[in-house]
Amino acid sequence: MTDQIGRLRTDEDAQEARGLLHQMLRIRRLEEKCVELYSAAKIRGFLHVYIGEEAVAAGVLAALGREDAVVATYREHGHALLRGVSAGSILAEMYGQVQGCCRGRGGSMHLFDAATHFYGGNAIVAGGLPLATGLALADKMTGRSRVTVCFFGEGAAAEGEFHESLNLAALWQLPVLFCCENNLYAMGTALGRSQSQTDLALKAAAYEIPAWAVDGMDVLAVEDAARRAVDAVRAGGGPHFLEARTYRFRAHSMFDPERYRDKAEVTRWSERDPILLLRTALEARGGLTDRDWAAMQQEVDEEVEEGVRFAEAGNPEPAGDLLRFVYSERAQP
Repeated sequence: MTDQIGRLRTDEDAQEARGLLHQMLRIRRLEEKCVELYSAAKIRGFLHVYIGEEAVAAGVLAALGREDAVVATYREHGHALLRGVSAGSILAEMYGQVQGCCRGRGGSMHLFDAATHFYGGNAIVAGGLPLATGLALADKMTGRSRVTVCFFGEGAAAEGEFHESLNLAALWQLPVLFCCENNLYAMGTALGRSQSQTDLALKAAAYEIPAWAVDGMDVLAVEDAARRAVDAVRAGGGPHFLEARTYRFRAHSMFDPERYRDKAEVTRWSERDPILLLRTALEARGGLTDRDWAAMQQEVDEEVEEGVRFAEAGNPEPAGDLLRFVYSERAQP
């Protein structure tokens, strides 16, 4: 917390920090609502929540411009929300309603919204890396001044796509930021049990990519590191790699019995809740009052509840439309 207070040097710093706190709280409340709705069987299928990791999405996305592209993983509700996909569109997608961002066909793990340049949601571990590399290649070939940010978990480092994508991005000097959300566990496998080199920034540096790690529970540190990386990529510095060392407070998915983590470890990490850390730092500096915090919570809760109402008022796709978008239709002579 001391480091965070040190970064809040001016009123402008405090105002920006309040914005980040608000964004993290939006993710937290949406995810908590998803857990509640899943438990009530209103959301079905797989569900992976982002509780505990909010500082990564909030810090990195704050460094992006409106035209930049985002590719995420199956734990992507928060990324989509902060990128501009409405809570209603996200929840309607998880309800399987046609009003969802993918007409209810993608569900929790496959959120997508071209209007906000949010290109997934991907259920395949490391599956987003080659997509992001391809987007960055297209941008370079067409001369677009755009940065693509690719989020993925540390489990992706065990996949071939990780190495192929980093290698090609470095060879072709593509405008892409690889952002590893290292929460220490790929499903139920601890990083140290699957990787001989657990310093993933060092692994990325082997491809001649500027890479460094950052405290993923400190949103101010994440935002600062992401802004440096994004600015360097945009200036023609080629791909960069950011390892955000974070932790998920809940199980891998709602199906996970979570027998692989020590409860004391979860408790220790929970004490570094990124929302609590920033809120405490702002209060210590005088940049957040109890009234401010209550108003922020009320605003976020109303946004999420409005999203629930939108989803519940929706309807599933008509059965007659289920073959649409499956095969391309040839032009009639």
